[in-house]
Amino acid sequence: MDTSTISELDKYLLLTLNGSDSIFWDGCMKVYTTMVIWIPLVLMLVYVLVKNNNIKNFFVLLLFIAIVVTLTDTISSGICKPFFERWRPTNDPLLMYIVDVTDDIRGGDYGFTSSHAANSFGIATFLILLVKNRALTISLIIWASINAFTRIYLGVHYPGDILAGTIIGVTVGWCMYKLYRFVQKKQKSNVQRDWISDQYTKSGYLVSDVYLLLMTMYATFVAIPMISFFTYVY
Repeated sequence: MDTSTISELDKYLLLTLNGSDSIFWDGCMKVYTTMVIWIPLVLMLVYVLVKNNNIKNFFVLLLFIAIVVTLTDTISSGICKPFFERWRPTNDPLLMYIVDVTDDIRGGDYGFTSSHAANSFGIATFLILLVKNRALTISLIIWASINAFTRIYLGVHYPGDILAGTIIGVTVGWCMYKLYRFVQKKQKSNVQRDWISDQYTKSGYLVSDVYLLLMTMYATFVAIPMISFFTYVY
């Protein structure tokens, strides 16, 4: 399959998945992709990290999470976008009048790769490896996948942008987790738990705290369509 065929397939998938005639769903995608809606989840994550780690390890974790976001954003926005100079669908002269745009959201000039996808999957991968809980793993993959999909729906990224961003995010998240484990072993800061008890995950996090994190995430999932309805439809 040559590059022109891949490009045409990318455009076809974009136009198939992009937008709808629903004000409600337009609103949902806009709300989901904003940072403010996820503040409660971030605060709950901080609580879980504080409760399940000593203060030194907590700040080390915050540093590594910050590094994950910085690296994924730098690679995606600082390196890939200016290097490849691939137009976003909303700014591509050949597609900008065909793509379904919501509230004139068009983003910057270039879109390869998706920073939203890179950041989301970078954080998700790091936390999945850190906590080691099946329910959280599935939920974080869902969270990151929907976050990435909103960018296609809103027309600011091709599916190929999302795929490349996802690869960057997973790679950075995995590498930073391995580096974190190396640092943790050097500092001998492993948290000691009763590994036989089902009260803890495989990495020593209280399952009850993981459930609090999941409850916050799914409460936000429920809140998003409600906010969309009362903001954009009602």
